Amino acid sequence: MFTAKRLGKELQKAKQSLPPGIDLVKADDFREWQVDIRVLDANPLYMNQTFRLSFIFSDNYPIEAPEVAFIHIPPSSSTASTTSQTQSQSQSQPNPLSSGRPIPIHPHIYSNGIICLDLLGTAGWSPVQSVESVCMSIQSMLTGNTKNERPQGDEAFCQSMGTRGPEGWSGWRGGRGRGLKDVRFAYDDDTV
Repeated sequence: MFTAKRLGKELQKAKQSLPPGIDLVKADDFREWQVDIRVLDANPLYMNQTFRLSFIFSDNYPIEAPEVAFIHIPPSSSTASTTSQTQSQSQSQPNPLSSGRPIPIHPHIYSNGIICLDLLGTAGWSPVQSVESVCMSIQSMLTGNTKNERPQGDEAFCQSMGTRGPEGWSGWRGGRGRGLKDVRFAYDDDTV
């Protein structure tokens, strides 16, 4: 009950206004939302790129952090969007997904979209956080990055965890029900 009430308030606010470079593209229910983010400064690593974040909420949100990961959408995907801006586009305008949604290259973002950010972990999360504040933190993390590299051990980590796409996770190895909350990161790099 509290989760639905809180997400209802966040959704109402998000539909009215979000910070520049952050767009809500899917919020059909209170289980999963998808948000596009862009880096607005002149960072050459992310110039003219848009990235898609997936937020999966438990029944304990906002007491527990949502599961947040980037999702890869191939170019020219026909993924549905719920924003009125996308719905109202005429056929003469280019498809906003024609360039797709890549996973950003960053020392704290694995190539399967999983983000190593203390804010998303149990110890770093606070119920005062919101979808908007998480997006702003990730946007800031990208803005400040100067390294065009993945985390150490990226390939092995991604093979063990699977891949998140527009329709959900695939390729999980291990027990049933395994999710992002099962990942335990050591947050030791404040330089990126």
